[in-house]
Amino acid sequence: MSFSELNSVEYFIIQQLSGINLNADDTVSEPQAVYGLQWHYLPASALLREQAEILVESELKKALIRINPHIAQQPDRADEVIYKLRTILLSVNSIGLVRANEEFSKWMKGEMTMPFGENYSHVSVRLIDFDNLNNNHYQIVNQLHVRNRETKIPDIVLFINGIPVVVGEAKTPVRPAVSWLDGAHEIREVYENTVPSLFVPNILNFATDGKNFYYGAVRTPLEYWSPWRIEDNSDEFSKLLGLHEVGKQIKHLLHSKTLLDIFYHFSIFTTNKRRQRIKIICRYQQYEGANLIVERVKDNKVKKGLIWHFQGSGKSLLMLFAAQKLRREPALKSPTVIIVVDRIDLDTQIAGTFNA
Repeated sequence: MSFSELNSVEYFIIQQLSGINLNADDTVSEPQAVYGLQWHYLPASALLREQAEILVESELKKALIRINPHIAQQPDRADEVIYKLRTILLSVNSIGLVRANEEFSKWMKGEMTMPFGENYSHVSVRLIDFDNLNNNHYQIVNQLHVRNRETKIPDIVLFINGIPVVVGEAKTPVRPAVSWLDGAHEIREVYENTVPSLFVPNILNFATDGKNFYYGAVRTPLEYWSPWRIEDNSDEFSKLLGLHEVGKQIKHLLHSKTLLDIFYHFSIFTTNKRRQRIKIICRYQQYEGANLIVERVKDNKVKKGLIWHFQGSGKSLLMLFAAQKLRREPALKSPTVIIVVDRIDLDTQIAGTFNA
């Protein structure tokens, strides 16, 4: 069998996340209500959707009923929520992808309400269960046909409760002229422009050529896509094997727990100097550093910790992500976070980051 993007890197990603080896003709079952943190592989043809539809509405409706007691009492209320979400998907052509993504993210984080309570009082609506991650349905699909003005076929799409949250492109490692950059360019310059509604619920995108793995938020310029590092005891020889390292990065970054942690605690929307709305997600060092800070506080360790940064490594954002997660940690009961700087320009810089 000759190597191609499909049967080498793409199938490798599916196997890393779901355990299904498509090169070995593993049996793939029909759609089932399987829950837990594992990604479950499904052929694109088995999804209950039309090519022009972005959400798997039957799956999303089940999740809304399962997660929200007020909707479970009257299941038709799920249709009202889905109608609101469809409206945001359609708005992408008028308000732009980043703003549409920001609006949809509010729903995904449970920040939006509907009059489903007693005497029509407003209650929060949850599309994703962040309290019990095992209560969500995680699916990985390849070769998904998405139709808008024209039909596009991303290599990999990850769904949570019927919502497409990750889009990935896999390029073959045996063609020297092709790299992960080609996949990232295809996502940003082709897919995001021709089928933008697919990216309205997006958490992140990724591209890999089997030797390198990079990820970025919607509309992020390619020069700001980042690798995902893992600190472990792998020897230098294993790191040269490429696909082995990429497999570890995929398993870690795209693990459902990590992915939802990044979405909930490590993603922000801000306005850049050109007054454009942009989305920022953490780099690996910000994710690791902020989580170590949170764990140290939760463990009530008196001894202070030290994180060394080089210039331009994103220390202001690390502080923002750490503060955001500390404030949202239920066990800490909305703590006060104090930031001390030793220069006026740093005070201005960090204040600008937090206020943005």
